[in-house]
Amino acid sequence: MPYMIETWDKPNHAHVRERERPAHLAFLAQHTEKLLACGPKLNDDGQGAHGSLYVLDVDTRDEAERFIAADPYALAELFERVSVVRWRKAYLDGRSYL
Repeated sequence: MPYMIETWDKPNHAHVRERERPAHLAFLAQHTEKLLACGPKLNDDGQGAHGSLYVLDVDTRDEAERFIAADPYALAELFERVSVVRWRKAYLDGRSYL
């Protein structure tokens, strides 16, 4: 069962996000088989990010929690808050899974 992970960056930590971005992208590249979707949550002007959303294809909450804990953004203490919830794939890329 997939899990959705939502993160919120600490205020005034854009410099941490920018500094850790190459390591974060390398981490994601190492785990593409688990990623159904992921990306930053952007400000309305599209210029800056203030968190991220990940949808992972893993079997347990523990796997999802271990994944986000190993993310370089988490290791650099960028996140103010992290939410991990089970997610049911109903539609993805315009395809119904119902």
